[in-house]
Amino acid sequence: MEPLITILLLGLLAGAAIPVGGFLAKIESIHPAWLEAEFRHFVIAFGGGALLSAVALVLVPHGMAHLSVVAVASWFLAGSLAMMALDIYLERSQMSISNLVAMLSDFLPEAIALGATFGSGQGGGLLLAFLIAMQNLPEGFNAYREMMSQGKLTSRAVLGSFIVLSLLGPLCAGGGYLLLRTHTDVVAALAVFAAGAILYIVFGDIAPQAKLERRWAPPLGAVGGFLLGVVGQMLLM
Repeated sequence: MEPLITILLLGLLAGAAIPVGGFLAKIESIHPAWLEAEFRHFVIAFGGGALLSAVALVLVPHGMAHLSVVAVASWFLAGSLAMMALDIYLERSQMSISNLVAMLSDFLPEAIALGATFGSGQGGGLLLAFLIAMQNLPEGFNAYREMMSQGKLTSRAVLGSFIVLSLLGPLCAGGGYLLLRTHTDVVAALAVFAAGAILYIVFGDIAPQAKLERRWAPPLGAVGGFLLGVVGQMLLM
C-alpha cells in the first residue's frame, strides 16, 4: 500500500500547482501597465514552451518507444482532430477555455504516466512530479486570466474549480499505477493522442495570444518554458 500512497501524494503535488497558478494570477499586479502586459504575455509564452517540451521530450518519445509508426501517426492525428472538433464547439458556444483544455491535455496523461512509470519500478517519480507541477503553474495562471476575462464566473468559482481539477492528479496517477503499469501500449497511445491535441492548441490558441507588438520578452518566455522541459528530461535520464 505504501507505493500507492506515495503515488497519490506525488499526483497531488503535481496537481496543486494549478490552483497556485490561478491564485498568483488573481493577486498579480505589476506597474507600470506596459510591464504588467508584457509579464502576462511572457507567462502565456512560457506555458506554451512548457507544453511544446512535453510534446517533444515526453509524450511523443514515449509513444515512439512502444508503438509502430502507423499507430503513432494515427493516434497523433486523432488527438489533433479531436481537439479541432472541440475547438469548433467552443467557438460556436462562445467559450474561451483553450488554456484550460491545453493544461488538462498535458496534465492528465502525464499524471497517468507518472503512476504507470512508478509502478513499473523506474525511478525519478519525485522529479517527474515536480516537472509536471512546474508546467501546471504557468498554465494555471493563464487559464485563470482567460476564464476571468469572459466575465461569466467569479474568482472564487474559478479557483474552486481549479482545486477540484487538481484532485485529478492523484486520481489519474493512482489509476495509472493500479490499472496500466503493465499496459505500456495503452499509456503510449494516450500520450501520443494528448501530444496531437496539445500541438493543435499551442499553434491555434496559445501562440497567437503570446504575441505582443514591440516587446521581446514573450518569445524568451517560450524559450524558458521549453528549456525547463529539456533540463528536466536530462535530469530524468
